[in-house]
Amino acid sequence: MFLSELSRFEDGRAIRGGVPVCFPWFRGKADEAKAPAHGVVRTRAWELVSMTANGAIATVVFATTSDAASLAWWPHAFRLIHRVTIGAELRMELLATNTGTVPMRIEEALHSYHRVGDVRQVRIAGLDEVRLLDNMDGNREKVQRGDVLFTKAMDNAYLETRSALALIDPLLGRQIQIEKEGSATTVVWNPWAEGAKALADLGDDEWTQFACVEASNILSGAVEIAAGATHAMSAVISVV
Repeated sequence: MFLSELSRFEDGRAIRGGVPVCFPWFRGKADEAKAPAHGVVRTRAWELVSMTANGAIATVVFATTSDAASLAWWPHAFRLIHRVTIGAELRMELLATNTGTVPMRIEEALHSYHRVGDVRQVRIAGLDEVRLLDNMDGNREKVQRGDVLFTKAMDNAYLETRSALALIDPLLGRQIQIEKEGSATTVVWNPWAEGAKALADLGDDEWTQFACVEASNILSGAVEIAAGATHAMSAVISVV
């Protein structure tokens, strides 16, 4: 995974790299411009629930719940469990429980920053002929033709994507396999040179070192969770 050298591990700040958790909205909040980007949990400290090991496999479980700060932006009670299993593959599970008395509609994403040799040389296989919404072009609907290539700033939401993807990196000589469950959309993002200059926690040249490919449920893929119910989304990442 990629981590910017300029990331600051401070309360209330997002971390530029790793796998930020976006919940319960993605990007900006549609009805409140001053709301925190990507939801109310990306910049908070999570509770450590457990750590276990079984041979070469380690599992860490984190939790966070709604509180006065989250309710000020979003009027729903929730509990999130984030289970991370590390071994020959990386498995990340996000379980969202509606602890309130009315249904809640959520967007969510595991905002994975995959480290690459040079984003201008990588390609993503598995999205050919998939409909997408291009956020760099007013969320216009388009159709992907062939593999995804990075030639400029990209912020695409691919719709109805459930099959495995391959992030092919010739410079590092490897293929990153990305599988997911409980996720209907896939976000692919890189800010390019111009966008990187606007991000204080990203070095001007660091944009070449990552490609974000994210298991998500956003826009038309948002999920409604009944009172007392739990929705699960997971991503499994391995390297060939």
